[in-house]
Parts: sequence; structure tokens; C-alpha cells
Amino acid sequence: MSHVIEMLHIRKEFPGIVANDDITLQVEKGEIHAILGENGAGKSTLMSILFGLYHADRGVIKVRGEEVRINSPNDATDLGIGMVHQHFQLVQTFTVTENIILGKEGSFVLDRKSAAKRIKALSEQYGLSINPDSVIESITVGMQQRVEILKMLYRDAEILIFDEPTAVLTPQEIDELMQIMRNMVKEGKSVILITHKLDEIKAVADRCTIIRRGKMVGVVDVASTSQAKMAAMMVGRPVNFKVAKQDMQAGKPVLEVQSLRVLNNKKVPAVKDFTLAVRAGEIVGIAGVDGNGQSELVEAITGLRPAVSGAVLLNGKAITHASIRERNEAGIGHIPEDRQKRGLVMSAPLGSNMVIKEYYRPPFSKNGILKQPVIDKHAQDICDAFDVRSGEGILSLAGKLSGGNQQKAIVGREMALEPDLIIAVQPTRGLDVGAIEYIHKRLVEHRDKGKAVLLVSFELDEIFNLSDRIAVMNSGELIDVVETKKTNEEEVGLMMAGVKTKEAAR
Repeated sequence: MSHVIEMLHIRKEFPGIVANDDITLQVEKGEIHAILGENGAGKSTLMSILFGLYHADRGVIKVRGEEVRINSPNDATDLGIGMVHQHFQLVQTFTVTENIILGKEGSFVLDRKSAAKRIKALSEQYGLSINPDSVIESITVGMQQRVEILKMLYRDAEILIFDEPTAVLTPQEIDELMQIMRNMVKEGKSVILITHKLDEIKAVADRCTIIRRGKMVGVVDVASTSQAKMAAMMVGRPVNFKVAKQDMQAGKPVLEVQSLRVLNNKKVPAVKDFTLAVRAGEIVGIAGVDGNGQSELVEAITGLRPAVSGAVLLNGKAITHASIRERNEAGIGHIPEDRQKRGLVMSAPLGSNMVIKEYYRPPFSKNGILKQPVIDKHAQDICDAFDVRSGEGILSLAGKLSGGNQQKAIVGREMALEPDLIIAVQPTRGLDVGAIEYIHKRLVEHRDKGKAVLLVSFELDEIFNLSDRIAVMNSGELIDVVETKKTNEEEVGLMMAGVKTKEAAR
């Protein structure tokens, strides 16, 4: 087989960090080649060099056997290289067609009709099921990703780079994306998949290049290599996929949600008559397909969205109409669903982000004056404990960190507050297996200290791995609450589809 891409002995340094240290990547025509590595291992940097967003300090790039210089994404596009970024680059108020032709309009006369026709044909050819006339803000995240894929195909990309493509997708959308990748390879394309999800690599990849801390560890044949072996190569030690935990010792209710009713942005009920308690010393997982009211429920508990009716109590006190700061001070920690919109101030340094909830009180300030050395030490301690990697340490802007390191920073900050209730929404989204193992352990430790954890995750294995009880949501309603030990994934899956347990037992 011939190599379509060769990146030979690539080195890239940033201030204070060597992101790529003598890495070689060779991708064959017609294969799905995975790049596996921890958060901050240098995967995205390597692909950004291939796509012309960064320039290597050393090394050679060959495309189809010819040595090339890729100075910009336009050069990459001309060479048939396309990249689907982790955070989509779409204009929300434009249609699918308008987004796809943006930058490739051609002449002064904009021929939307023929562009839409070509987009429809490409969509059908690759099984993308996209309506060219849909407005971006009205379609799901999974569909928005397909628009990004169509953008590349419309520009005749032969080599497609996917950067952590499943981080924001539901399980069903992930399966569909895997099929889209297989369809691409059947059509003669080559795919580079950046990920740290081992089951996805096993499902679609032919070969896998493994990177650890900027260095290449090796290339493996996926079919003949176990997940445990790949995980150990990635992290540098054996990884335990199951979290060890004792039986719960549940105490008094910490969180009580009573007959809660919440509207979504379109003023339609998203949470209907929802009642649930989370006790001290337990983890309650909320299972459900994305978009069934989980986001609105969490926003009502944390104060980001008003409740229409019902009540929210924390340690027996009503907080239904309390401000966000009052809820934080009462003992709520929140790992939000969208780390960039709700979790961090992207333009502020990491150090400032670590005290964003408590900068105004001792020991971080006195008489309105910030105590910078105390803030810096606190931030550094969190970064050390949660292995948050960044080029300039706590001085790095939050927006400059990789997605996984942003997530670890948020989890560390919320855990450091020692809240009575931690609401963890997709807490391991975008994290590698080593970091997932660590955060799962910390959530269980939090429970074991007699604290309450409300876990919202679209990963059923995460729900089953961590939760003592599972509450299942469908269309904004609580279908049932079951003990994890007394149920199974099939039963919970049925409930997620709206079938009550008693009905399922018939």
C-alpha cells in the first residue's frame, strides 16, 4: 500500500513545552488511521501542522510521496486535506448550503441552487442525510458535524482529519459517524481519527499511532491489539477500567427536587413534574438520550434557568429562587455540560479561573484586594493534583488549553470546593482513559466522604460504573429510579425509550 501522508521526525515547541518531539506518522491510502494519546499528548498539534494551522520547527511532510510545505489551511485544501475540528466553525444563522460554500463562492454571482444540488448529491453518496436548506441553529450537534464533513467533501478532500469527533455526540450519532467514516474509505478516501476512546478505535480503525507526552510510543494493528495494551501504551501504566467502590452508606437527603417544572428556550415544558432526592453518601446517575430535559433540569438546580413551579431544596432549605452565588455558597459544585460557555472564562488565565467562584472571600482576598500569591498556590495545587497541562502553567489563557485539560481544570476547581452536592454533567467528556480513571475515583471519594453526587452522562457504561441509583429521563419526565445492582443496561435502555420497568417486565 502507498502512503498518502508521511510526517517524518516532526518537532514543534511552544513556550515552556515540547508538543511534538520527533514524531513520525505514516497513513496509507484507503485506511482509517487513529492517533491515540492522553490529553495534551500533542495529537491536535500534529494535525494542526498537517492542516497548515501551525508550522513544524523540524521535520518533513510528504503527500502522496511528494515533499510539500503547508503554510496555511488553503495549501492543505489544495492538497486534498480537510479537517473537521473539535469545536465546529459554523455561522449559526446561515443555512447548511451557505455555510458549505462560504469561502468557495466562486464568482460574483452566487449560485445557491446548483451548490445545494451538489451538496444533496454528496449527502446521499456518503449517507449523511442532510437537508441543504436547514438553518444551522435549528439542527442537532450531530447534524452540525455532518455539515463540517460536507464542507470538506465539497472541497474535494481526499484525506479527512477528525479531531475528537465524538466528544459532543450521542451514542446513536457516534454509531452513525463510524458508518460515515467506513463509507468514505469505500469511496477511496483516507481518514485520520484523533481520539482517546479505545472502543471507537476498535470499531473503525485499521492501524493506530500512539503518542505519549509529545513522543511516539509505537504503531499497532488495531484488530490484533487489546484495549488494555493500547491504554497502557498511551498512559505508561496499566489502567483499571472499573472503579472500585464499597457499598454506599446513604444518609439524609442533600438535594431534593419536588414536582419541578421547567421551560426550554422555546417556552415549551422541558422538565415536567420531576421529583428526585440525592442523599449524602450516594451517587445518583441520570440516564437518558441527550435532549430529554437533562440540561434544563441541571440549569434549574444550579440557578441558570428559572423553575416555573415546584421546589429545589439543599440540606432541607429551599433554594428554588436563590441566586447562583447563593447556591454556590450553600454548597453546590457544578461541572457544566459546555466547558467553554459555562465552565471557564476563555480569555482569562488558568489561575484566575481556578478561583472564579471564591475570589471575593478569604483567603483569596482581603478588603476587596486580591491576594495573588495565595490564588497562584491554590491554582497550582489543583493543576498538580489533576495533571492539568499547559504551556505557561497557571499563566496560560484557559482558551489555549486542549479540551481535555480544560475539563480537568474545571473538575479540579469544583472538587477543591468540597461541596455538599456536586452536579457532574458529562464529567469525563473529552478525557483519556487515565484521566477518566482518576476522575471516577475522585467522584467516588467525594461520595465516601458523605457528600452527594448527581451525575448526568450520556455514556451508559459511566452511569453503571459510578451510580448507586439510576434515575431515567424521557421527554422531561422521570420514568423510574432503580438501584444499579438490580438492573441492567437493556432495562435502562428501554426506560430511556419511555418504557416503564413494570411494562418492560410483562
